[in-house]
Amino acid sequence: MQAQMVPFIISEDARGQANFYMQALGGEIDLLTTFKDMPGIPETHQDKVMHMSLTLAGGNKLILTDAFQETGKSTSMGMAITFVHEEDARAAYRHLSDGGTEKYPFALQPWGAYYGEVVDRYGMTWQMVHQG
Repeated sequence: MQAQMVPFIISEDARGQANFYMQALGGEIDLLTTFKDMPGIPETHQDKVMHMSLTLAGGNKLILTDAFQETGKSTSMGMAITFVHEEDARAAYRHLSDGGTEKYPFALQPWGAYYGEVVDRYGMTWQMVHQG
């Protein structure tokens, strides 16, 4: 079996979250559609994001959609991202922790890699790794 897995985030603010990730990791929006063309969608939801596809950090895909109701924040799932350059990993750690919580400081670990973990302002857990 061959397949590609792409993280899909149901967000209370897909546009804001996408912009935050593009600033933190570098990237761009590949596709953005809203609910305005869907039949039966209330006026208050027509500008909400139905599907937004991003390319982040040099080629990684991420999809976001706006939730129709409060989603709550869960730290039971997160993103792990391995960087080629230590300075890129440090910058991502710093940017993603802005407005969030630093769970584990980015530092050289006994196993020889640099590692750090943050929960961003949207509740997503990120693990940054650089193999030293």
